Amino acid sequence: MSDKNFADFQLSKEITRALTILKYDTPTEVQSKVIPLAMKNQDLVVKSQTGSGKTASFSIPLCERIEWEEKKPQALILTPTRELAVQVREDVTNIGRFKRIKALAVYGKEPFTKQKEELNQKTHVVVGTPGRVIDHIERGTLTLEKIKYLIIDEADEMLNMGFIDEVEDIINELPSNRVTMVFSATLPKDVENLCHKYMKDPVNIDIAASGITTDTIEHRLIEVKEGDKISLLKDVTVLENPDSCLIFCRTKEHVDNVYTELDEANYSCERLHGGLEQQDRFAVMDGFKMGNFRYLVATDVAARGIDIDQVRLVINYDVPMEKESYVHRTGRTGRAGNKGKAITFATPFEGKFVKAIEKYIGFEIPAMEAPSSQEVEAGKAAFDEKISGRRVVRNNKSARINQGIMKLHFSGGKKKKLRAIDFVGTIAKIPGVTAEDIGIITIQDHLSYVDILNGKGSLVLQAMENTTIKGKTLKVSKALK
Repeated sequence: MSDKNFADFQLSKEITRALTILKYDTPTEVQSKVIPLAMKNQDLVVKSQTGSGKTASFSIPLCERIEWEEKKPQALILTPTRELAVQVREDVTNIGRFKRIKALAVYGKEPFTKQKEELNQKTHVVVGTPGRVIDHIERGTLTLEKIKYLIIDEADEMLNMGFIDEVEDIINELPSNRVTMVFSATLPKDVENLCHKYMKDPVNIDIAASGITTDTIEHRLIEVKEGDKISLLKDVTVLENPDSCLIFCRTKEHVDNVYTELDEANYSCERLHGGLEQQDRFAVMDGFKMGNFRYLVATDVAARGIDIDQVRLVINYDVPMEKESYVHRTGRTGRAGNKGKAITFATPFEGKFVKAIEKYIGFEIPAMEAPSSQEVEAGKAAFDEKISGRRVVRNNKSARINQGIMKLHFSGGKKKKLRAIDFVGTIAKIPGVTAEDIGIITIQDHLSYVDILNGKGSLVLQAMENTTIKGKTLKVSKALK
């Protein structure tokens, strides 16, 4: 944490209001260093671990600097995974909520035409995976001439997944007079080369990893035989009895096996891996955020893209093969100033991987004994009581920021020559409503959606049933989505 305050950054009242609701109280180190420079349009290379608050460090300046009136995208954020693209889009939308910033995520395995339709609307920020971004550029559905900001998030992972050439292809299509910011947990040579080639006198910001890894997370290691892992997992979860827990496995087969075992033992659990359909993956992710279940068994696909303030326990059921994965997995806990715990199960044959991880994180992971039968027995009653109840989510950012917002559906759009200004002009004339109560407006060919803020939705809905827009009578209803 820093001794700075968000008020020191002289942010607009709309952004400050969103940050207050989102409970961004004190800037993290990366936010303190990045925000002032990003506000001055400085190119940046930021080395910072997951969980350090970097998404907000670039989202706050972006939302502050974007011109609302401009219809074409002004910022492009590249992420290595679909899950991260969705998470970043959500963060940008939440921070920019009261400035009516429209952010869109584009990624594969989702219909191209749906994204094309969305890109036809006014869109301020596009977050996407490299492959799908290139598709949109090549087909002319993503216009780049107004892009003023390029953010490359998780650049090292981009490299690991073989996206670096695609990232270069995208950079070559962008206006040269843009601001570029690169964020990465590590800085491999290829990432450094990319920065030198395409950035203008970038400032390097290096946030020391050790504080993040150790200050808020208690790390532990238990040695176990492969065949004893399931019973150890059950014992550890009884003893720890977490409100929420992420269990990481190396393969989707392991995920399926562990999930089946826990499900049969009546654990409130779900699974997540690359073999699931994309919409199922998002549904599981949302369910975990909402607190519909306590235990999520996952492959590394979930290690980047889950931003939940209250994951209390991470269990590495399998030791990760790549040392960086350890940081990304364990970084799902101990977030936003909360304390967390990370327990790793290691078989006798995995010593070399553990040693590599310890060298990378800069400390030895303390060993702990497996829970004794007496400890497990003593914890059983409390565990059984908690497992049967739904998890209470006290800190869901999106739910908090969307409180008091109603999305209205109007039965007319572009074909009726309706524009955002027509909706604003009409709605702002309703007694008790001002332009500040109107959020994001989305106008499609035959219908439109308008977000009404500050709990004024019912008032506007009632008034609009008998009010024309541009002389046209439109059906209005509360939107289902």
